[in-house]
Amino acid sequence: MMARRWFGTDGVRGIVGDGLTEDLVERLGRAATVWSGRGRVLVGRDTRGSGPELEEALTRGIVSAGGVAVLAGVLPTPAVALMAHDLGVVISASHNPPEYNGIKFFDRDGHKLSDADEERIEGLLDEAATVPGGSVERLEGAAESHLEHILERFGSDLSGMRIVVDSANGAYAGIAPRAFERLGAEVTAIGDAPDGTNINVGCGATDMALLQATVHTGDFDLGVAFDGDGDRVLAVDENGNVVDGDQLIAILALALGVDQVAVTVMTNLGFHRLMEERGIRVHTTDVGDRHVLEALQREGGLLGGEQSGHVIWLRDHVSGDGLAIALLLCASLGGQPLSKLAGAFEPYPQVKENVRVAVRDVPARVLDEVARLNTELVGRGRVLVRPSGTEPFVRVLAEAESEEEAKNLCGRIARLVEGTLE
Repeated sequence: MMARRWFGTDGVRGIVGDGLTEDLVERLGRAATVWSGRGRVLVGRDTRGSGPELEEALTRGIVSAGGVAVLAGVLPTPAVALMAHDLGVVISASHNPPEYNGIKFFDRDGHKLSDADEERIEGLLDEAATVPGGSVERLEGAAESHLEHILERFGSDLSGMRIVVDSANGAYAGIAPRAFERLGAEVTAIGDAPDGTNINVGCGATDMALLQATVHTGDFDLGVAFDGDGDRVLAVDENGNVVDGDQLIAILALALGVDQVAVTVMTNLGFHRLMEERGIRVHTTDVGDRHVLEALQREGGLLGGEQSGHVIWLRDHVSGDGLAIALLLCASLGGQPLSKLAGAFEPYPQVKENVRVAVRDVPARVLDEVARLNTELVGRGRVLVRPSGTEPFVRVLAEAESEEEAKNLCGRIARLVEGTLE
């Protein structure tokens, strides 16, 4: 197998017209359709202005390969995973700014593709032969069907709760606020007016300031924020403090009574200590929710996720779904304030820095120094350095018993990365 050129941590992603062109999207549509057996391909997209044009390009590729493009319009990524036919495709750059877009694939079981499958698709990108029999269909009401599924499987009585819902001007706009309202909550909706240019801009799970400020203005029980395609969620407690993915997983692990969880290398050491105290096994994976999903499937687990808000609960679902997790969180409160549950573990201070690079490789000199530091820090901290799978950065994370030590460690490695790239 060849090394992947286009696929990163989560599909193919880039700035529209630069790293991501209509020609590439058309070729991806054709190659993926051939790979999946030239069957029915469900296509959803988020609210980016580039979505309709890329949808047209993707459709051309699907039809040219003899497949049936089933167009569902604006639809959250987890809905595409649940409804995938022979193949599911989402046109979305998830949490990235509006100028980005991307292509994510799901197999017929709603699972993200393996590295090997992505390599096979890349190997078919230059397939140019047109096969007759391709066609286009439109699927009406897909978003409403997804809402009904989520309410039925994850909903509970939320009467009396006051909730701020931030939809990131993305795929859950108009859907997520209705879900909470139908369960009896009093909802204040923000980030709920997508115009093609404002997805993830000053709102959503990548910028919690608006949600925090809104919660501060009234007597709210909590706030929840999704990312642009709806597979992430973060929360804000009644005091306006952010509750990250590690804390959400901890709350759900204790409330749902699981015996194992899967998390990534980014997960806080404080989380690991809590799970050890409660006798819950922890499986640690590489960064990326698909790695978490693979671990859960392999080990027979139900709950896992990432600090960034990708949280997965596999009972009645096949992937991470921000709305499903937000509803499970509300059901887990049991009349207690979110701040109390979020304090289940004491997180180690973490400091992160993104170093912009031309080539997303981590030099051997940096890896050697990180290994040396981690040997010294074992049990009381750590350093993690990795190339981003979606953006031109090398990401550095340092964790220690004090914030000052974490800052020093992070800055030291970040400067070393910069120095080796000069």
